[in-house]
This record gives sequence, C-alpha cells and structure tokens, in this order.
Amino acid sequence: MSRMHNTDSDKLDEKAVLVGVRIGQSSEFEFRESLDELASLVVSAGAEVVATVTQSLNRINPTWMVGKGKVAEIAECIEEYDANIVVFDDQLSPAQVRNLEEKLGVKVIDRGALILDIFGKRATTNEARVQVEVAQLEYMLPRLTRQWSHFSKHVGGIGTRGPGETQLETDRRLTRKRIAALNDRLKKIDKERDVQRKRRRNMFNVCLAGYTNAGKSTLFNALTKEKVWVENMLFCTLDSTSRSLYVGNGRKIIFTDTIGFIRKLPHQLVASFKATLDEVRYADLLIHVVDFAHPHYVRRIADVESVLSDLGALDVQRILAFNKIDISPEAYLDFGQVVVPETDKFFISATRKIGLDMLIKRIAQIAETNRDG
Repeated sequence: MSRMHNTDSDKLDEKAVLVGVRIGQSSEFEFRESLDELASLVVSAGAEVVATVTQSLNRINPTWMVGKGKVAEIAECIEEYDANIVVFDDQLSPAQVRNLEEKLGVKVIDRGALILDIFGKRATTNEARVQVEVAQLEYMLPRLTRQWSHFSKHVGGIGTRGPGETQLETDRRLTRKRIAALNDRLKKIDKERDVQRKRRRNMFNVCLAGYTNAGKSTLFNALTKEKVWVENMLFCTLDSTSRSLYVGNGRKIIFTDTIGFIRKLPHQLVASFKATLDEVRYADLLIHVVDFAHPHYVRRIADVESVLSDLGALDVQRILAFNKIDISPEAYLDFGQVVVPETDKFFISATRKIGLDMLIKRIAQIAETNRDG
C-alpha cells in the first residue's frame, strides 16, 4: 500500500483509495502506468487520492475482485485516512460492487463509472449532456440492485408505479424509458451531424484526434485562431468544434477538434458519442496529436491506434504531430529534423507555435493532391 497527496487537497471533497489488480503475467509497466492515470482521473473528478492498494492474482476473485485479506487491507486504509470512496482500476460486476460496499461501508466504483462522472461534469452543450446521460444510464441499468429494499412492499400509484410493482422494478422501467427517449434524441443529433457533413462534402475535412490532454484543443486554437476552452486536465473537450481556414492557394479547409481518447474507455460512451466520433471516421485527413512530453507517449500512440481501429478509421490518411516539444525531455532533433516528410511526422509546440508553418504547408499539399485526384 502507498500513500499519495495532492497539493490542492483542501479544495477536494472526497478522499479516495485506489485499487489495482494485476492479473497473471501482464506487464508491470502498463499496470503502474494505468494506476497513475487512474489517480489523474480521480483528481480530475475532484477527489483526493490518499492511498493505493495493489494485488497480483492469477485470476480475479468473483466475489470482491481482490482476495479477502486485501479487502481487509482496503478497510484499514479507509479507517486510517478517513476515506469515503474506493476506486478500482478495472471493471467491477454489479455483484462485486454490492459485496464490497457491504463489506467496506463506503461507495465503491470502477474506472468506467469514474470516467462517466468526469464526462458528466464536463458536458456543457445540450448534445454532450444527452450523450453522457445515455451512457450513464446504460452503465447504471444492470447495476440497479435492491438498494430500494425498504420500499419492497407492493405499492401502486399514479404516474410512476403499476399495480404490484416494486420500487426496484419501477426504477428499472423508468430508466429504460428514459434511455429510449434519449436515444431518439441521439438519432436526431446523428441526422443533424450527417447533414452538416454533407454540406462540407466539397471541402477538405481535417480532424484532430489523440489521447486526452495531448494538446488537441491548443493546436486547434493555434491553427484556426479560435478560443476553444483549454486546460491542463483530462477530457477538457467533449464537444467536437469545427472551424474553417484558408491555406495554400486559397483552399478552404475545415478543422474539427474532437473528444480525447483513453484506455479502458467505457463502451457505453463510445456508443452514445457515435455522432461525435463519426467526425473521425469521415475525415479526409487525421492529425494524430501526440503528447511528446509524456514519458510513455509510444504506448499512448498504440492506445489511440486501437481506438481508431474500433471506430473503423484506420484507413483515413494520418499525420503524426508530436506536440509539446518545448517541454519534452527528449531532444526531438535527435530524430533527424523537425519534420520527417517521408513518414508525415511533425515535431511541434502548439503553445509556442513551433513547427506549425510546416504542418499547415503539408496539410495544404495533401488537400491539393486530394482535389487533383
């Protein structure tokens, strides 16, 4: 077990104990990196990380995910640090959540629920709110348990309950009804997006994609002279924003900033954000923005490639933009030069606007080739 501190803990409401389970011969490096990322997610959600508990297992415990002795260790951490939430790095079954909460006496969530919570806090537009709510309800539905047992008597009523319907059954029925209504709204959003894409069909569409907090929005602002909200936090952008820019011989190009990717992204989010993520699939060119200052940027490139594969976007032409060279510990000139044209790799700083002229020149060149073709 390890103890962790946040410098701004006085601003945070909840104290969290993190739990990571390493299964079999999985990579120690990836396991530790995933836990570090979980800690960042917890801070983004507004909580303080007070301790981390880890365990290596050949297979997960179906009752609590971890072993019985490790559950006791988590309970000791809760008491020692006055923690009020436990966050597991991997998905828990509804039964595991119930068993752990009964045993520990505090709220227990997994990474998926945490990411959904962050999305809920970040959603500002009507479209994003609908997409997040659908994902949250889809996630919650199988996890609705007999937490309403104190309402277990059969109750009838106008507007909500049917005859002989328990509170739990009502809860599930209303949740499904709400999901259906929201899905109808998502279909309308999808159609509106499709209409917008058809209007831009004769224009060259460039989409910025990459791991969350790689600097996509900063690059978008630098390229289009926009003022999209930027902050050094995970999932700063949930809504795709499109702006036009004239480049080269007056060619109009549409740039779109998109939601950031992350490993273990809940599949409910991918499904509900389909209309937004389709911007990636239908682009003429993807700029894969990489946080070159991150110590494990190579792994994150692979994570993004995996998501692009899931979205069916691997066939879209791509440029790799290695961002944040101004704060990277690696000397990018060791790679040969600021730009490696034969592989479409560019080393840039969106904040200090280093290397952007060459990046724009290459985008314009691809756009012209696309029009000529």
